[in-house]
Amino acid sequence: MHIRKVTGGLVAALAVTFSLMGGQATAAPAPSQAPAADRAAAARVVTYDASGAAEFRSAVDRGAAIWNESVANVELRPVASGQRANIRVLADNGWPRAQTTSLGNGTVWIGRLAVTEGHNTTRISSHELGHILGLPDIKPGPCTSLMSGSTAGTSCTNAYPNASEKSAVERYFAGGFARTAGTAPLSTTIVG
Repeated sequence: MHIRKVTGGLVAALAVTFSLMGGQATAAPAPSQAPAADRAAAARVVTYDASGAAEFRSAVDRGAAIWNESVANVELRPVASGQRANIRVLADNGWPRAQTTSLGNGTVWIGRLAVTEGHNTTRISSHELGHILGLPDIKPGPCTSLMSGSTAGTSCTNAYPNASEKSAVERYFAGGFARTAGTAPLSTTIVG
């Protein structure tokens, strides 16, 4: 009887975890020395929908590609037609921001205000996707830090995470679905 309760509880916990993730993700083993193609195949897939990103669509796709070049434990892919995305990307007239609902899930706004001020659209996209991948702002910060955001100035066009930022995302997505200490809270809005 006790074993049945424990087993039932475990099955229920796994079902809740999978449903919270929208049924979109797959578990990934820790990184290994396997070839890059093998590691990419094992990565947790996080889908994004940039159909609402308007003129920033190509910058969003490039920001996702930069993360895919930079880390192995998570892969950002455009959502398939008719499926629900983990990340929604929208354009608006405000300041860029991200709202996470859980690690790898949320909404990104590519705000035109920062673009009007002269900030690079690919850097904005990559930075905001970094929030969804669990990274906080690092302000003030140098241009070499993607998560320094606007504090690096309008002349900064670096859209690549540094070694520390890459390492943090690899840790957050290592070992599957578990939320890792140090990630963004389950529901938070990060402006910038």
